[in-house]
Amino acid sequence: MSIVIKDAAGIAGMRTACRLGSEVLDMLTPHIVPGITTREIDRLAHDYMVNVQKSIPATLNYQPPGHPPYPASLCTSVNDVVCHGIPDDVPLKDGDIVNVDVTPIYDGWHGDNSRMFVVGKASIAAKRLCQVTFEAMWKGIVKVRPGARLGDIGHAIQTYAEKNGYSVVREYCGHGVGQKFHEEPQVLHYGRPGTLEELVPGMIFTIEPMINQGRKDIKDDRKGNKPYDGWTIVTKDRSLSAQWEHTVLVTETGYEVLTMSAGSPPPPDFALQPASAPVAG
Repeated sequence: MSIVIKDAAGIAGMRTACRLGSEVLDMLTPHIVPGITTREIDRLAHDYMVNVQKSIPATLNYQPPGHPPYPASLCTSVNDVVCHGIPDDVPLKDGDIVNVDVTPIYDGWHGDNSRMFVVGKASIAAKRLCQVTFEAMWKGIVKVRPGARLGDIGHAIQTYAEKNGYSVVREYCGHGVGQKFHEEPQVLHYGRPGTLEELVPGMIFTIEPMINQGRKDIKDDRKGNKPYDGWTIVTKDRSLSAQWEHTVLVTETGYEVLTMSAGSPPPPDFALQPASAPVAG
C-alpha cells in the first residue's frame, strides 16, 4: 500500500475532521473527574459526535483482522493500560491517569487524536510521566518538514523519553490517516535519524507515542480466568503508561498540527514556530 498524498481538498477535509476530534476532547475535559465511569465518558462523546457534530465515531464496531468489533465510540486507557482500553463501569478515582483516544469521521475524513487526563490529585510521578510524554510527542512533531525522514521523528521521541528515564512501546505506532482510519506510512516512535520514508508536502499522519514508566514490554490484559477482550493492552510490569496523539500535515515549509482547537494544551516553548509553519490550521 502506498502513501496517500492529500490534495488541497483532502487537506481541507482533514482540517475540519481533526478540529472536530480535538473539540470532542475539549467537551469531555470538565467531565473527567473522580467518580465518573469511562462508559459515561464514552456516552458523552458518542452523543456529542452523533447529535452535535453530525460526525461518525470511527472506533464503534471497527474490526481490523484478528480483533472482535470494537464496542465503543472511543478508547479509555487507565493507569497501566497502554492503549485500546474499552470503556466500562468502574469509576475513575482520585490519582488515576487516563488517555482518551477519539476519532470522528466527518464527510469521509478521520480526525484522530488523544490526550492524557489527570483525575483529581495525582502523584508527582504520574504527572511527570504525562508531561514528559506530551513533550516527547512534540519533540517528534518539530522534526516534521519536507526532506526529513520518519526515523528523525522516532529518534527524537525515543531519545527524549529515555533521557527522562522512561521506555518507548515498540509494538504500536503512529500511522497515515485520511479517508481510511489507518493508512501508510507507519510512524515509529523509536529509531535512527536519516532512515525510513522521506517526508513530502501533503503527507498526513499521527504521532502518538506510548511511554511507560517502567520497562517497554507489554501484554494483553488477561487476569486469572478473565478472557482477553481482544483489545486492551497493558504494561507487562504493570507500571503506568501515558500517550498523547496529534495528527500532523507536512507543509511546504514544515508542519501543521491539524488536531488543535480552543481547548488544546499549548505546545511547549521549544515547539513554537514561525508563521511560515503554523501550529494550527
